[in-house]
Amino acid sequence: MKTPTVDTPISEDAETNQTKNGFLALVSKLTFDENLPIRFMYKTVPEHLNDTGWRLYTGYETQEYAANELANMLPVPLQKLSSMDPSLADLFTYNAGTVWERPPESTGWQRVHDFKIPSANVDVDITNDPDRFNTPNESDK
Repeated sequence: MKTPTVDTPISEDAETNQTKNGFLALVSKLTFDENLPIRFMYKTVPEHLNDTGWRLYTGYETQEYAANELANMLPVPLQKLSSMDPSLADLFTYNAGTVWERPPESTGWQRVHDFKIPSANVDVDITNDPDRFNTPNESDK
């Protein structure tokens, strides 16, 4: 097997040929509550079958606001988002790991390469103690 070289650009097909599942994106409520445009978006690994992995923001969210997905993010079909902003349609074809921003006073999207996509926080308690298998965790009490 030939090792890919880092200097060789990734083809457009390799950027967009992932299996497509889901139809929903999580969108900041500020988009609808304050009627603000989407200016930042990234695609993470989908969390369930209906999720595309897309997360869309206005750029005015604080870290605390963005971290509280249950209260501050809405599931919205990609089709609705594309009808609201046709420039999103082409970006929705990209794979997980892609990040885009639309700077103020700009109509076009720019690819971002220095943003670390947050990962879901999963608490796991692993034990080999058989006495704890049927005992609730402290956090469950």
